[in-house]
Amino acid sequence: MYEASLSYAEAQDLQDPLNKYREQFYFPQRNGKDAVYLCGNSLGLQAKGVKGAIEQELQDWQDYAVEGYWAAKNPWLYYQQYCSKPLTEMMGASVAELTVMNTLTVNLHLMMLSFYRPTKQRYKVLMEAGAFPSDQYAVETQVKFHGFDPEVAIIEVSPRPGEHLIRLADILQIIDAESDSLALVLLGGINYYTGQLFDIQAITAAAHRVGAFAGFDLAHVAGNVPVSLHDWGVDFAVWCSYKYLNGGPGAVGGAFVHEKHTSTQGLIRMGGWWGNEESTRFKMEKGFVPKKTAEGWQLSTAQVFNMVSLKASLELFEAAGITALRTKSTDLTNYLEYLLEQVKGINFEIISPNNCRERGAQLSLLFPDRGKEIHQQMTKAGIIVDWREPGVIRVSPAPLYNSYRDVFHFYEIIASIASNA
Repeated sequence: MYEASLSYAEAQDLQDPLNKYREQFYFPQRNGKDAVYLCGNSLGLQAKGVKGAIEQELQDWQDYAVEGYWAAKNPWLYYQQYCSKPLTEMMGASVAELTVMNTLTVNLHLMMLSFYRPTKQRYKVLMEAGAFPSDQYAVETQVKFHGFDPEVAIIEVSPRPGEHLIRLADILQIIDAESDSLALVLLGGINYYTGQLFDIQAITAAAHRVGAFAGFDLAHVAGNVPVSLHDWGVDFAVWCSYKYLNGGPGAVGGAFVHEKHTSTQGLIRMGGWWGNEESTRFKMEKGFVPKKTAEGWQLSTAQVFNMVSLKASLELFEAAGITALRTKSTDLTNYLEYLLEQVKGINFEIISPNNCRERGAQLSLLFPDRGKEIHQQMTKAGIIVDWREPGVIRVSPAPLYNSYRDVFHFYEIIASIASNA
């Protein structure tokens, strides 16, 4: 099916209807040409439309000052909605269930303040072992905030001995075993280290069966794998936008709250002016009355200049379509996997799932030795991928701007390193 040749890769690019979007992004330069950038899982590239989009807001600020809130080309009063609406398809949510605000970890804390309401009986949180540090720190401090011992209140599900991936059966078994004490299941939708995509639907259903809430950190899912948060009954989710969504460094985060919770006025949440009911917001009165949407969790005015790059990128996502992007992504990683199987002379193991339906646009290569050295050689050769301790190089072809030639050139470099080992 696949061929380890440049001519094959070039032929696939010619047939790829999404290849035209590659020209809409800037690539870092290495040795006078575009770098082979396979690091969209860490920071997405800049869309060429960003500069004009920022200049538009600068011009409107110059021309209108405060009146830009209603007179700008994109009135600032509603700026978060220019980003939240395009996200609804890829996240499987209604407009009322989704918003963009703050950053990922801030949003995680805000959501846990609403959905982690521990009691003496039901106080435990289930998360994956080796979750991204921010998630670990957020859960640890939330548990302490409520007066519980993290060593007791936090349950971690790990891969079985000798394995790298967490089995769904083990997650479900722990949920059932801790049914009386479990308050919240909080997993990364895709594990940042291995690239494993968890079965969000099955995990959510299991959590609900025992009376626990189900929340997810979708930092590595948003813009990568389409999900159906509403239909799956997920209680809440949070994500960043600087990875696959190309929102720029430190860009605004996103949040989903299922509609069964958005109109629950008794649900505890932190209040802020921009989360208050719009019809009474400008009356400047006491008494927080949250909007009956996910925007009821917003605290402050939309951060226009922290959203504008995301807005520009999402226009490309809407044009391309998340379903088509997922199809191409699956083929790119399958092709990458095939090519890596041809490499001889370097000791490494692909620890991402073999089944392409159980991973996103990332393959994690575990090197038992020389991994750091090999990563440095790749960097010198014009390949941009990232290194994660203790021994993983993560390779992530983003389908919106990466090509089959990118994947092949990565293979050429690692094969060359292997031949000189």
